[in-house]
Amino acid sequence: MKILLVGATGSIGEVVYEELKNDAEIIQASRNSSEYPIDITSEESIKALFEKVGEVDAIICAAGSAHFATVDELTPEQNMIAVNSKQLGQVNLVLIGLHYLKDHGSITLTTGVLMDDPLKTASSSAMANGGVSAFVKSAAIEMPRGIRINHVSPSMLEKSKEKYGKLFQGFQPVSSERIGLAYRKSVFGAQTGQGYKVY
Repeated sequence: MKILLVGATGSIGEVVYEELKNDAEIIQASRNSSEYPIDITSEESIKALFEKVGEVDAIICAAGSAHFATVDELTPEQNMIAVNSKQLGQVNLVLIGLHYLKDHGSITLTTGVLMDDPLKTASSSAMANGGVSAFVKSAAIEMPRGIRINHVSPSMLEKSKEKYGKLFQGFQPVSSERIGLAYRKSVFGAQTGQGYKVY
């Protein structure tokens, strides 16, 4: 199996790679990769990556940015960071990637706990996550060629507690193992249109 992992160098991407590396050939793409660079806010960049990689059995996206600010401070320009990256970036990865995905392949996108359990300053991120979740649910009923699509919605990683713990007050950190297994279920399982919440 050949898997394209977008956002491979991020916290979630690293977890996914460690979970799946023994079961598949994993192409590690990221913004700063010298071999497989990608900027998911750019359609041209997405197309260029797929032209280089060719056909794959699965696509996983663990990339996406958002600006954190209270609603009264958030500007339309800052809000567009999440729209262009976390939301449209992942959707465009699907729309373009479908043409490079083998029959009965799978796509796994990444959302997050903030769409269900709000935090101050996180409305833009929550909006993008919710949009991706709705897209997955709707797109699943019309995916061609037996292709499946799901999303994983993780909470704060245990290994990220020191960095983000002050923001996620009262949240139970989640193990890398549990998050990795959610991506494994999406890639190697049979379900589609699902949101695997790891809270």
